[in-house]
Amino acid sequence: MSFNDIFKSSFLENVTSISIFDMVLAMALAFALGLFIFLIYKKTYQGVMYSSSFGVTLVALTMISTLVILAVTSNVVLSLGMVGALSIVRFRTAIKEPLDIAFLFWSIAVGIVLAAGMIPLAVFGSVIIGIILLIFVNKKSHVNPYIVVVSCDGHGSEEKATEFLKSKTIRMVVKSKSAQKGNIELNYEVRLKDDNTDFINELSDIAGVNSAVLVSYNGEYMG
Repeated sequence: MSFNDIFKSSFLENVTSISIFDMVLAMALAFALGLFIFLIYKKTYQGVMYSSSFGVTLVALTMISTLVILAVTSNVVLSLGMVGALSIVRFRTAIKEPLDIAFLFWSIAVGIVLAAGMIPLAVFGSVIIGIILLIFVNKKSHVNPYIVVVSCDGHGSEEKATEFLKSKTIRMVVKSKSAQKGNIELNYEVRLKDDNTDFINELSDIAGVNSAVLVSYNGEYMG
């Protein structure tokens, strides 16, 4: 091996392995589809606190996935090294909403498919997924569960409140009950007949009922 062989490198050869047009086209499409995913996420979000940074992350993740796969597909040796490098990456951020996982995988999948040159699959697949999410996630129903919190002063007023709720709702289930001297607090899970919530005012006017509160409920939190 000569002295010049030590400084030989294939770096300049790798520069031209992907054309400038292909790089610009792939990154532009990744940005456009990432922005589409972000808009779908914004339209379908149903959590407590909306995080705009997560939406921006979806756009960035789509472009980063495209960038990585472009590099991997242009060099077999680099692909092996990339597998080893990515295997040590650990993500510690907790996913609060189960649907967020779908958006993360969607962004990664779109980036991979775009970099692989399957542009029609990435575009039409994203459109179909977006339409399905808009239809099913935003589907509203008047039978959504609610929680009614009732505070009363005794057993008699408790029975009156229970019978009143049975007559005003489709379904009613006692979720919890706590009793202290002179005060009983009950949590009912109810399904409303319609959007009218005036029955809460009538419930609070029942003799012996100190207060009545109606809150929305999705099985995980109240708010």
